[in-house]
Parts: sequence; C-alpha cells; structure tokens
Amino acid sequence: MRRATRPGPAVTGSEPALDVAVSRLVFLGSPDAAVPSLRALVEAGHDVVLVVSQPDRRRGRGGALVPSPAKAAALELGIETTDRLDDAVAAGAELGVVVAYGRIIPGRVLDALAMVNVHFSLLPRWRGAAPVERALLAGDRDTGVCIMRLEEGLDTGPVLARARVAIDDERREGATSLTARLAGLGARLLVETLADGAHALGPGEPQQGEPTYAAKLAPEEFHLDWTRPAAELARVVRLDRAWTVFRGQRLRVQRGWAEGDGAAGAEPGTLEGVRVATGAGILVLEEVQPEGRRPMAAVEWCRGVRPEPGERLGE
Repeated sequence: MRRATRPGPAVTGSEPALDVAVSRLVFLGSPDAAVPSLRALVEAGHDVVLVVSQPDRRRGRGGALVPSPAKAAALELGIETTDRLDDAVAAGAELGVVVAYGRIIPGRVLDALAMVNVHFSLLPRWRGAAPVERALLAGDRDTGVCIMRLEEGLDTGPVLARARVAIDDERREGATSLTARLAGLGARLLVETLADGAHALGPGEPQQGEPTYAAKLAPEEFHLDWTRPAAELARVVRLDRAWTVFRGQRLRVQRGWAEGDGAAGAEPGTLEGVRVATGAGILVLEEVQPEGRRPMAAVEWCRGVRPEPGERLGE
C-alpha cells in the first residue's frame, strides 16, 4: 500500500512525523468548521476524489451564488465537487468522511459506502446539530471531539477516537472560537485515526452513558429575555448571536458577563451605564453592535445613546 510521510497531523507543524497509509476518500462537509479536516486529509497525502457539499446559496446584496466554505476549499485544492449525495457512492472511494455536512446520511448510502464522522462533542453527550452551542448554554466545563462510525441513528455510532478540551470560561470563550478550536483538534484526530488507512479502522467502542441531544437552535433562543438570571443570559451571549431591542431597533450583544446572582434591585432590562438588571444579578455589557453599524465597545455605545434614567432594553 502506498504511504505518505508528512510533518504531522496538525496545522501547527510542531507534531512528530506520521507515516500515513493513503486512502481513497470522499469528503462530505459544508461550513468553515469542515475545512480544516479537508485540508488536513489532503496534506496527509490521502486521495480525496470528491467533495460533497450543500448547494451554492445566494448571499449579499447582489444575491450572487456563493459556494459553501468546504466547496470553495475543494475548488482551490483542485478536487471535484458536487451537491448530489448519491455521487459519493459512485466515486469509487474506500471511505466517506463527514464533517458538519448539514444533512442526515440515509441508510441506502451508508450501506453502499462506510463513513466516519468528526463530531464536536464527547458522545453520547450532545448528539445532534448544535453540540457546541448546547454545551455553552448548559454551562459545560469541557467538551471535545469524537471520530465515530456513522450509522442510521442520530450520532449513535461506535467511537473510534476521542479527545477532550476545557472550555475557556476565564476568557468567556464563544461559540465561534470554540468551534474553530474543535475543528482544528478534529482535523488532527482524524488524520491520526486514518494513519493506517481506511481498511485498518477497527469497529470502535460503543458509546457509554446517558445521551443528551443538541437540537438546532431556534431564532428565539438568541433573544435576551431580561427576566432570566444574568448567569443564563451570559451563556446566551457566548453563542455570538445574542440580541435585544433598544428604542425599537435591534441591538446585538457581542460580549458580556454576569455579576452576582441575587435580585438586581431594578426592573429587568433597566440600563445603568453598561450594567443591565436581570431577573437575578447584573449582565455587564462589554461589546455591542447597533442595527446597521459596526461592533463597538459598550461604553462607547452608551456615551452615544445616553440612556435616560430607568430606560430599559427589550422595549
């Protein structure tokens, strides 16, 4: 079997050399989080014959069709792309690799082509579409990546490899940063798992423990309900899409933190400088983005809008 030697399984270049058995692969992925794994497989010397991604979508004011990040990376790498899932079966690959593809793989495809998935949680905790966001909302102290064999159940397959990381609470790590960190870790773990070739993958270990499910977030879950405790609202802020309303216009809350867990002493949503009363405790605003404007420091925003005494967010 042809083997490829490369500097290491990660993008840092600091890892020891790996002697990688080359496999013929189909890659299925769509968002930015899928790109590190695709690039790592190619850099390791694997033969990625096809990338299956979500169809191009219209974005921007002009409504131009834009490829997914994974498709754009594949085109840059000179890899054939498609948005038809059945093309994966016809590609003549040994294995399919799935990273945030965005669709459930039906049984008929899995019967024809074995697949592994890079999943951003410590299974069986947070099976499903939004594992990073659900971990942050739940206040989890750590999370990780699992490489698992795909089967028809929702993220129920046996685990081939796993790696654990701490969530950086001190820096109030958000979903975007954490996802990027897990994407890099997943890319390294994937290349290590495939180092002996797709044919050498074992059956994996059955998942152990009580499953929890990470349903896709609904738009209302990003809305800041000021009657809730500050600690809960601070977790919503870490999703990087939190919003409220001020003087009839949407205000994004990009960064902030909770202070205290007792009664705030004012109506929920009341602004006192950058401090907002909640159902329990205070949410301190650090960075906000007014509608139609750039993100800015919350103190700068407050100087500009000059809230009236007793004026509230959410109204």
